[in-house]
Amino acid sequence: MSNSTTTTPYEVDECRGVLRVYSDGSIIRSTQPSFNVPIGDDGSVVWKDLLFDPLNNLHLRLYKPASASASSTKLPIFYYIHGGGFCIGSRTWPNCQNYCLRLAAELQAIVVAPDYRLAPEHRLPAAIEDGFTALKWLQAQAVSENPDTWLNDVADFGRVFISGDSAGGNMAHNLAVRLGCGSVELMPVQVRGYVLLAPFFGGTVRTRFEAEGPKEAFLNLELIDRFWRLSIPIGDTTDHPLVNPFGPASPSIELVALDPILVVVGGSDLLKDRAEDYAKRLKEWGKKIEYIEFEGKQHGFFTIDPRSEASDELMRVIKRFMSEYSN
Repeated sequence: MSNSTTTTPYEVDECRGVLRVYSDGSIIRSTQPSFNVPIGDDGSVVWKDLLFDPLNNLHLRLYKPASASASSTKLPIFYYIHGGGFCIGSRTWPNCQNYCLRLAAELQAIVVAPDYRLAPEHRLPAAIEDGFTALKWLQAQAVSENPDTWLNDVADFGRVFISGDSAGGNMAHNLAVRLGCGSVELMPVQVRGYVLLAPFFGGTVRTRFEAEGPKEAFLNLELIDRFWRLSIPIGDTTDHPLVNPFGPASPSIELVALDPILVVVGGSDLLKDRAEDYAKRLKEWGKKIEYIEFEGKQHGFFTIDPRSEASDELMRVIKRFMSEYSN
């Protein structure tokens, strides 16, 4: 007989100081964010939290320019799905908050930042389902007989863009495939395009940059592997269709009609090769896709330093993409 039942549980996995997984399966989550930066809220953008999924107690944060009013031109809606390897992160984290404040101000848009269930307590596909639920919530607002005037007076439900950062970028891709071109099942909500910021894709075969890229990367290989180990279904590999769009078991998206997609990645991001390959394949299949690489930039450069020159340029790129596909 083993006496392991009396052994004190020990830590087997840890993610950025906020998630700790123990040998007995117990999990401890810190309430503190791993990015403790000051929030740059100057009052030019107003925001509020709403419950969008009572079943799973999931909230989203809505932002809009303070100057927006019922008499002004209706504003596009921009979803921002946070990153964190499907394991950590929240709409309430200051890095996410700062970026959303900036998006709302610069894009003159309503920003919707939904939370989603996190792994390992809730492994994939939970997060993808929650992303879809957050879009169905918007549809319910659009057709509500008792609309929330804070949102409905200023929102253009016919101009929606879905963006995600890292794990959120993976979710944006999977939502694009699920909804197809024109997002018919969300009517009258109409998605016009997707912005994938350093999308978190994986695969059992390493890319060259994963193997040879900077070992001191902000999102290093060991952490990438850990996030996948904690978030993919037990017994699956990183060739799972939600992880690797081109894996041996993944349904082909060659014949899937997709709305326009913008893919953005940093040149020093270990995920770079996968993002570039994704854009290249979709382009070869005739999809409307644009790939932009920011030379020398790390994973998440735009939330880590939302006021940098590269972040400014990214805002201009997103604004141009939205304007191109808004009509």
